[in-house]
Amino acid sequence: MVHNAAMTDPKDMTLEELRPILAREIPHHAAFDGWNDQAIASAAEAIGVPSSVAGLVFENRVAMIDAWFASIDQDMLGALPAERLKAMKIRERITALVEARLALAARDKEAIRRALAILAMPHNAAIGLRLGWRAADAMWRAAGDTATDYNHYTKRAILGSVYAATLAVFMNDETDDWADTRAFLARRIDGVMRFEKAKAQWTAAPTIGFSPSRLIGRLRYRG
Repeated sequence: MVHNAAMTDPKDMTLEELRPILAREIPHHAAFDGWNDQAIASAAEAIGVPSSVAGLVFENRVAMIDAWFASIDQDMLGALPAERLKAMKIRERITALVEARLALAARDKEAIRRALAILAMPHNAAIGLRLGWRAADAMWRAAGDTATDYNHYTKRAILGSVYAATLAVFMNDETDDWADTRAFLARRIDGVMRFEKAKAQWTAAPTIGFSPSRLIGRLRYRG
């Protein structure tokens, strides 16, 4: 791994400072060794720190995957700065963000495959859902979403499912420039946009018929 000359020597870093550096290096080795101590040792050797020190950074293999996925969140934002996203329509922003994540994952596709298999284990289901939610949240925030009501949750749940499905297609895509993956993503984004449009029309429509809140208000404040 190449380090900027202005950066602190990895041997002089704290464990917290080493975390993001190791998180980006370990996947190169996890693709061959698996998400284990050997991958950490190989990553430590690559960046020039003792494996005994690197072994203290992560509690277990899930923590390694968590840190790697967090680095993908950060690198995605670096690849698509706010000023660039601002010039796009919302659909284009979401598409670009998902594709940026896939491009980052493509560097270590086998490591992703192994990581997903670990997260698919029943005892890791909760962390897998949390990491998926975090990725969706990072994308929506980057896209400029500021919703704080139930839309905050529905948007992330839907995008999380879109990203997971697209990643599954991507893992087996052998077409040029991921043509199949891009086509699949485009269709799924179309569906999301149609849903959001219908939801906006539904929520904007005047309430017709029985309203429990209106009834309670009339009972409390007879006029």
